Amino acid sequence: MSGRLAVVVAALVMGSLALARSPSTHTRVPAASGNGLARTPPMGWNSWNHFSCNVSEQTIRETADAMVVTGMRDAGYRYVVIDDCWQVARDANGALVADPQRFPHGIKALADYIHSKGLLFGIYTDAGTNTCQGRPGTFGHENQDARTFAAWGVDYVKEDWCHAQRLDAPTQYAKFRDALARTGRPIVLSICEWGSNQPWEWAPRVGNLWRTTDDIEDTWSSMLDNLDQSAEHATVAGPGAWNDPDMLEVGNGGMTDEEYRAHFSLWAIMAAPLIAGNDLRDMSAPTIATLTNREVIAVDQDSLGAQGILVWERPPELQVWAKPLRDGARAIALLNRSSAVARITAYFSRAGLRTDSAQVRDLWSHKDLGKFGRQFVSAVPAHGVVLIRATPVR
Repeated sequence: MSGRLAVVVAALVMGSLALARSPSTHTRVPAASGNGLARTPPMGWNSWNHFSCNVSEQTIRETADAMVVTGMRDAGYRYVVIDDCWQVARDANGALVADPQRFPHGIKALADYIHSKGLLFGIYTDAGTNTCQGRPGTFGHENQDARTFAAWGVDYVKEDWCHAQRLDAPTQYAKFRDALARTGRPIVLSICEWGSNQPWEWAPRVGNLWRTTDDIEDTWSSMLDNLDQSAEHATVAGPGAWNDPDMLEVGNGGMTDEEYRAHFSLWAIMAAPLIAGNDLRDMSAPTIATLTNREVIAVDQDSLGAQGILVWERPPELQVWAKPLRDGARAIALLNRSSAVARITAYFSRAGLRTDSAQVRDLWSHKDLGKFGRQFVSAVPAHGVVLIRATPVR
């Protein structure tokens, strides 16, 4: 267990009492700027984790094609997002210019192609003077860039926080929120300032999602660090406004298939945005199976919009996480952070179920396991998870 998690674990366990509340009394925050978007956590793909600055029109088109062919679009993935390095300058009128070698047909043509696939298009900018890779930022051009993005057909903007010294994050992000609203086009705003300005205190009124962590790395320890950090702010999340522990690393090769299933399960339990970050054009069968597991996706996309929390642990490595669902059931993750197989017990009362028994379904084996009284016990693989749906028996 991380030091940061140790400080807050008592509060999280006490917070499990909130899971026992009915859906009608679950705490809600206002949707971002009333834009009505992202009522469930956004699902899609972003270029950065795998391609970094090596992005092009061809790569993005092929990714959109792959999202359709692999079944990801039909599983709920919608946004195809270009991250940093698509832009190279501003023209004489101050408008952003895309790299003419990498995007020879321009951004609008690319957005039109993505829309023709039944998908939505996302783009990247920065609140500061420059992006993290030194390209033109949006500072001082908020209204102009918002109009440009709307004219291109953008549906989602990720706004970073590099080269933003001496700027006030709530002020700058609200400025861009308002600029987007004035265009009249529905555009999701993704705030990416890495949790450095306590966004959980102000971002629910500004953006549809906000980063709570540093950038994720494709390692087991990094994934767990981001899980622990984002878990501290569960009470502020809800429809239209989501804690973002960063994009998925599933399929990028730094973790095992077992660890990737745990990664995906935990992001679903946390009602985190499911933004894939791998090469969709070249995926193994286990990677496709993980990213398109509709029963796990349904946990993430549950309309109640509650972020799951830690409800039990045996320090430092065995944990139970639980998330309330709209129909009164609970999604429960038995997480084994250790390097050896372990038996973990999930008590239904600690998960917020007011019942002596529950019907249990395994969401990875897709099997109904039967009725269990008061608790569910399972062997959990090293660096793995058992994810169940527990439905109370009245």
